[in-house]
Amino acid sequence: MHITYEALEHKPGLGQTLKEWIFTIDHKRIGILYLIGSMAAFAVAGLMALLIRIELSSVGPTITSNPGTYNVWLYFHGAAMILAFQIPALTGFLANYLVPLMIGAKDMAFPRLNALSLWLYWMGIIVALLTFVIPDSPDIMWTGYPPYSLKTGGNTAFYVFTVHLMGFSSIVGGINLITTILYMRAPGLTWNKLNIFVWSTLGAFILQMIFIPVLAAAVTTLLFDKYLGTHFYDPSAGGDVLLYQNLFWFYSHPAVYVILLPTIGIIFDIVATFARNRVFNYKMVVYGGIGGVVLMSGEVWIHHLFTSGMPDWIRIGMMISTLLISIPVGLLMIGLLGTLYRGAIQYTTPMLYAVGFIFLFLIGGLTGIPNAMTAIDLYIHDTHFVVAHFHYVMAVASTFAIFGSIYYLFPKMSGKMYSETLGKIGFFILFAGVNITFFTMFIIGFKGMPRRYYDYQQFAHLEGLQRIATIGAFIIGLGALVVLISWIHGLVAGKKAPDNPWGSKSIEWMTSTPPPPGNFSQIPVLSGEWHPYGYGRKE
Repeated sequence: MHITYEALEHKPGLGQTLKEWIFTIDHKRIGILYLIGSMAAFAVAGLMALLIRIELSSVGPTITSNPGTYNVWLYFHGAAMILAFQIPALTGFLANYLVPLMIGAKDMAFPRLNALSLWLYWMGIIVALLTFVIPDSPDIMWTGYPPYSLKTGGNTAFYVFTVHLMGFSSIVGGINLITTILYMRAPGLTWNKLNIFVWSTLGAFILQMIFIPVLAAAVTTLLFDKYLGTHFYDPSAGGDVLLYQNLFWFYSHPAVYVILLPTIGIIFDIVATFARNRVFNYKMVVYGGIGGVVLMSGEVWIHHLFTSGMPDWIRIGMMISTLLISIPVGLLMIGLLGTLYRGAIQYTTPMLYAVGFIFLFLIGGLTGIPNAMTAIDLYIHDTHFVVAHFHYVMAVASTFAIFGSIYYLFPKMSGKMYSETLGKIGFFILFAGVNITFFTMFIIGFKGMPRRYYDYQQFAHLEGLQRIATIGAFIIGLGALVVLISWIHGLVAGKKAPDNPWGSKSIEWMTSTPPPPGNFSQIPVLSGEWHPYGYGRKE
């Protein structure tokens, strides 16, 4: 493998007590604890999605006659899926577990700071779950738009506090990951030999460092308006409600790329491993794709406000910038497809999820083009069409990448192999469910059905389509249950995993399974010929 080692003191093996897990500063355990928290958030947020779909399955009250209850479901589903599941699973679990291993480091740069980031995140999870027991649950969606968030009896402060906890956790984690990547790479690991996942994680945390303070400012001023009597968003006192929307989306659209970059990064590593191929045009992917997304992601937020009233020249400028960001994203997709070309593809469960991601992301990306076009967006804005689009391009596509990465890392994390049969059954059920649900939503939205509506008597003719979408949601739930069973089965009855079951060239598979504290018995020193995607080269 063209890897030699320098001596490194080896620490005792992994302990198994609860105390050791709670007080751990090992990046791998912290990553697994992030995974547990994010999957718990996914489960509860998924339950909220089922409640939403059941309510929409028929005209009139179905399981609740209280629109406020429906708003709480919407709030928790959106906030938990994005802030507590996807971002933590990608930048918490995957980044923590993989980055030090991929760069040959013994741990993170600041292990105790890493533990602080984890427990801030878990505090946010616990606070969010209290939504269901406090008497004045937040009902302001995950966006918190004024004036409703200022006038509602729901607890807006609760929402703000949760965002602060999650945001501070991300900032602390971002400082740590960026420092680790910059200063703790193994000897010989140059920038052009980094895994695509490491590059994409670096890009994601740069975006977090730039834009999270903007979200903090937006929600903090919202808190001041409601509880301290300020007037940032009160037009009668000189404020502007659209100021909040601009601040919110100035963070929240780059947050789409905070999710996209690690998502597509881990997909590159899975595809290269199971296609037995080098990453196609590596430098184009890194500098044109990832670099282009980082540079342009802060210039596209206005398309969320096309219908809010603004001069046409701003609409046109932001339409162009929104369309232009498809160029670096397109370079990333070209890189993925080129990596598949003429590869010796093995359709394992992780590879199926990678191919599923490509399909879902393609539909999501293509349907994003009409959302960027002002003349079309004015018609479809805030309809179920937009819901279907962002679920395809971000929600379910990234979830497929997360599930695929769990299967990919399952042998390394657990020391056991999962069942390919159960894994593939779960994939196909999920794939069918998401397409039934969200492709149907494209039709519902194109026919004019607004999103966030508790009832739709004026669109009663869409009831049949709504029921189809609800059936698809239950199929998704069944698929998620099969996936969970496959993981439990692997933990309980899985065969012992070899150190490198996939035959990967990357450093993280050169450790024992599971990796010990300190990761490597010796520090890896990489030769000039080594590359994480060096498939086809002579050993």
